[in-house]
Amino acid sequence: MRFVTLILVLPLLLFWVACSREWRDPVTGMVFVWVSGGSFRMGCVPGDSDCLGNEWPTRLVRLDGFWLGKHEVTQGQWKRIMGGNPSRFKRGDNYPVERVSWENAQEFIRKLNAKSTAVFGLPNEAQWEFACRSGGKPVTFGTENGQISSGNANYYNYHDGTLPVGRNQPNSLGLHDMSGNVWEWTQDEYASYGSANPDNPAHESTSTFRVTRGGGFYDVPRTLRCSNRYCTIQSRKEAYLGLRLIRPR
Repeated sequence: MRFVTLILVLPLLLFWVACSREWRDPVTGMVFVWVSGGSFRMGCVPGDSDCLGNEWPTRLVRLDGFWLGKHEVTQGQWKRIMGGNPSRFKRGDNYPVERVSWENAQEFIRKLNAKSTAVFGLPNEAQWEFACRSGGKPVTFGTENGQISSGNANYYNYHDGTLPVGRNQPNSLGLHDMSGNVWEWTQDEYASYGSANPDNPAHESTSTFRVTRGGGFYDVPRTLRCSNRYCTIQSRKEAYLGLRLIRPR
């Protein structure tokens, strides 16, 4: 009898566990995945010969848990808050919004926060890298197996542009397109890894240069690595620039 009860209850328990790791914003429909906090070594993954100088020095970083968007912000979600659609590839509401600057992202967040009971923002780059690496694991790419192929990420795709969010399999945290599709803005100014506190590090300033992460549809694999970071002027708008939101605790 106990065995039969277990068989009946187990699927419900697994369903509850899966649901408890996700939260849906009632305003936009955006789904957020819970990323448990922890410590990890941020920067160049050991054995990665493609690392650049700005991925050093690696350092131990500790993060509190946070909610991160399961997908990049879509064109449909952007239109719901902003009205218009700045994207080049207007192929449907489930495609990532692009051609948005860091400044546009801040305006979107302000308007969304005014409508919601939750508070949203852009992840800092430590949070972004930790999530891309499935909780700080020493993997190179933000895919389901930590490796890259044309079947699990949208890259080196000059002619076709973006793909719908969630088309490719997520990493082990359930986050889609952490490598490829569109570059994602972070909140941080572009600065050295070692210049912020190792506990929940953030680089806040009035700098006009911000860090973008993840690589885009036109990039080569080395650019899609979790530790790769790029310095982008915050007013820049391109068809490869999008965003993903964070909801702190």
